[in-house]
Amino acid sequence: MSVQIAAISTSLPAFLDHKSYSSVIVLVDELTQKHCLPKIENFLPKNHIKVVIKSGETNKNLTTCVKIWEVMTKANLDRHTLMINLGGGVIGDMGGFCASTYKRGIDFIQIPTTLLAQVDASVGGKLGIDFQGFKNHLGVFQLPKTVLIDPTFLETLTEREKRSGFAEIIKHCLIRDATKWSEISQVDWQENDFATLVAHSVAIKEAIVMEDPKEAGIRKILNLGHTLGHAVETFLLNQGKRKILHGEAVAVGIITEAYISYERGLISLAELEEIEAYLFATYGKVIVLESEIPEIIRLTMQDKKNLGNEVRFSLLTGIGDCGYDIPVGKSEMKKALQYYIG
Repeated sequence: MSVQIAAISTSLPAFLDHKSYSSVIVLVDELTQKHCLPKIENFLPKNHIKVVIKSGETNKNLTTCVKIWEVMTKANLDRHTLMINLGGGVIGDMGGFCASTYKRGIDFIQIPTTLLAQVDASVGGKLGIDFQGFKNHLGVFQLPKTVLIDPTFLETLTEREKRSGFAEIIKHCLIRDATKWSEISQVDWQENDFATLVAHSVAIKEAIVMEDPKEAGIRKILNLGHTLGHAVETFLLNQGKRKILHGEAVAVGIITEAYISYERGLISLAELEEIEAYLFATYGKVIVLESEIPEIIRLTMQDKKNLGNEVRFSLLTGIGDCGYDIPVGKSEMKKALQYYIG
């Protein structure tokens, strides 16, 4: 798999010119249809097919997949079709999943348009959908033919969406690059050069994925902040107006999991305070009630890193280093969430 960071007006035609597909289908949501599709439409075959789905994590499910597969089937698309996923993490995850399962798999490419998708979701071939309230519960590992990243798509984002994506950049620095963490944490998040940070995060994730494509070992460090983060995100997803963006949940996860790391003597108090000060300054505090802690902990029992009844975490072993497959008990999780609330 190749990841190209370049103007889409150059990278997309260059990819299509070297391929011979029977059909091209483009997956968008109502937002990327309006703001992003016009940037690529002139480079697509005139008879391309467009599928528009509703945006948001709540729509990343089998019901939406059925709609996508129905369009593909009614159009008589064969196995020589290309699917282009134009959007954020939801589009990339679900579009890749639909492409990988349609007639046992067709080619697809990712054109990530959010910061979150550019630095994380589009790279590495993890595809999937949510099922019965559990995040990414059904899915496959399948690499796209290419990932085409154009930083100018970030201009279409709201401030909140861009800040959400920044959480994954923070994660990459904390697990692999203490020097870059020092750089980004010294300034307000908006003052960073995002084109440079996208390339930095992609390089870190690509190197880790190359070492461990199927998440059997070291790739699990990319889940820092995601065990408790996913649980909080999933819990709040069903709470109406309280639902939060993925990166906002990861910020909660990083703080709570850094606390567990500190409690275990893996990082110092100074490191914990440095991490939480920057994350609270950037993301504020998500309202979680003490009475909700048991349900959030229950949700961690479905985490994909678990072994049997053991909930396994990736925990910092210093800023710039991370361990994985570390069993964490319910009492530790409860204490970490109480710490966050307090």
